[in-house]
Amino acid sequence: NEYKSYLRKQYVVMLDEQVEFPTAELELDELDITSRDGLLLDIVNGHIRENLEDELVQEALKTGVDLRHYSLEVERELRGVEALSITDYIKESKKIAHLHKEMKQCDYILEQMEQMLGTFQQDLGSISTEIQTLQEKSIDMSIKLSNRKNLKDKLSGFLDKIIVTPRLIEVITTIGVTEEAFITGLHELDDTLQYAEAEQHTVAAKDVADILEKLKTKAVLKIRYFILEKVNELKKPMSNYQVIQETLLKHKYFYEFLLVHSANTANDVKAEYIDTLSKVYYSYFKSYQTRLIRLEYEECPTKSDVMGAEDPGSKRYGISNMFSSARSIKSKSTVFTLGNRDELINNQLEWPVIIPAHCSEKKFPYEAIFRSVQYCLIENVCGEYNFVVQFFRVKAERAQDIFTDVMGRTLILIHKSLETYMENCYDCIGIMICAHIVMHYHALMKRRNLGALVGFHNKLLQVLWPRFNYVLSLSIHSVRETDPSKLSELDTRPHFITRRFGEFYSAIHTLNDNFPNEQTSRSMLLLQSEVENVILRMAAEFQDRQDQLVFLINNYDLMLSVMLCRTSEPNKEVLGVQELLNRRINEFVDEILSPYFGGMISFVKDTEKKLENGGAGIPLNETYITQLVRGFASDYKKSIDSIYSHVMKCFTNFKNGTVILQSALTKMIQYYSRFQKILSQPPFKSLPCRADMVNIHHVMVEVKKYKNQF
Repeated sequence: NEYKSYLRKQYVVMLDEQVEFPTAELELDELDITSRDGLLLDIVNGHIRENLEDELVQEALKTGVDLRHYSLEVERELRGVEALSITDYIKESKKIAHLHKEMKQCDYILEQMEQMLGTFQQDLGSISTEIQTLQEKSIDMSIKLSNRKNLKDKLSGFLDKIIVTPRLIEVITTIGVTEEAFITGLHELDDTLQYAEAEQHTVAAKDVADILEKLKTKAVLKIRYFILEKVNELKKPMSNYQVIQETLLKHKYFYEFLLVHSANTANDVKAEYIDTLSKVYYSYFKSYQTRLIRLEYEECPTKSDVMGAEDPGSKRYGISNMFSSARSIKSKSTVFTLGNRDELINNQLEWPVIIPAHCSEKKFPYEAIFRSVQYCLIENVCGEYNFVVQFFRVKAERAQDIFTDVMGRTLILIHKSLETYMENCYDCIGIMICAHIVMHYHALMKRRNLGALVGFHNKLLQVLWPRFNYVLSLSIHSVRETDPSKLSELDTRPHFITRRFGEFYSAIHTLNDNFPNEQTSRSMLLLQSEVENVILRMAAEFQDRQDQLVFLINNYDLMLSVMLCRTSEPNKEVLGVQELLNRRINEFVDEILSPYFGGMISFVKDTEKKLENGGAGIPLNETYITQLVRGFASDYKKSIDSIYSHVMKCFTNFKNGTVILQSALTKMIQYYSRFQKILSQPPFKSLPCRADMVNIHHVMVEVKKYKNQF
């Protein structure tokens, strides 16, 4: 009340002073009223703000109306309105009473409706309980039905798997094993046996155990008889065992059945197969090798067919070997020549094997026979190994063990046959071809992902390489022990040892390219060294130096020509021979120029040395120089022709002769040019004989006449 009195006073003061009240910015928060009714003041302050925002209050404040009078007027108006309202209510009292009565009736009706809805709610509650009960019963019945279905399925599956039908009994006991129905029945019996064994604790499994055992025994006996019958067919002559193996592979499930249900029978069948096939392969390859070896060339290299031995046609050979029991081939050059023998490993490795019955009139080298045997072995081994893996259901080491049991005797036979043949084989090129055949077939087996013959191939190489090195050492020894003084018909032409070495080197180098062998390369270097030494010893047998040089050049040229025939790029050995040849050609050129132009050459060499030392003390022998000038001018054409004739006579290789002739004539022109240059210098510049010198261009024109004579 104090606060209201205070506010009224403040309003009166503000009205008297005609203070304009802000409509929206009146703030009462800064009133310094510190009492316990602070919260009440905040509320009052809020109401004042709301009243000030009223449109009527704002209108009164703006027009300057006295709020006290305005309040009294409003109060009188409200009382008048209240009196009028009461009068209206009195006039409408009947209607209000009627409305009150109707409202009571509505309340009664609503009360009845409430009772009905309550009853309905109770009924719905009971229905919901019944529905829940029915739902629980339905779930229970569904579970029972599902359980019965599962039981039916399992029981039906169990009965289907364990029951032995009359049809199955009839199929196993009466139908042949090759029939499709028997194979289907065998699968069914296998499934039933395995299921009965797994469910052997059940009464049903015990009931059918006896009949199943009898059916299994019957099936095992029929399968065993069938397989052994096919194995026995392999023993018949001319039987095609590949067809028989294909038949067995077609029924490989039989052995799988035996392996599962009768291991002893499976082992018996496997042992019988191994024993039979082992004998069949052994007999076949023994007969095949025996028949093939009869087709070998009758003339084969012997121990005496070495590089240093003379041909049988020579006189000395006939005298020294008249009483020799060793039969040598007529022409030893074929022993060291490759010819087209390398076609066997280049293009014919996978050719069909030799069939003796179709080739009875033909003859073959041993390497062709060896290739045929090895290729036949590889084809049989691949087929046999695949059969063992597929039919006996084995892999890796176990497959290798069975394969070794089947093919072991045959492999030993082939290995022993090779050892026996190699004891008397002296065909070095043939042995190397055989070794390369083995290496090529080893690579072929590797490409086929079969390692069954790795050990066998290594054993063959252990026989071939030592024999090759031994036979090669015989030729090296024969060349080293060659005595030139005992050789017949020694002349300046290429010697047969040189030709043999060139051919042999080309052959070995060609073969060694595919599978390089360091031991072979070292042996060939040793042989080349011995051949070069024996050529030098032979050359020493000639008294004339020119003959020695001609002999060396002819032999080096032949050796180089043959070596280059099969060498795509010059190697160290070829370059070495080329260097030896060039050195001897230069020496020979000096030798053939010396008889015709020796004085001029000596004068040029001596004078050039003195000119290099300053030219002091050079004797001016005019007579000798004049003789040299006039002698060259008068005889150089005849001398060139004589050199040409001599070169043409000495060298059998026209190409080499051309090189030597051109080298000699070029060197002669060079010396003559140097001779002219010397005479153009003091103290020879004033000699009158210079007028008699032939123009060097005339000499070159004369030389060109012999350029294409060879």
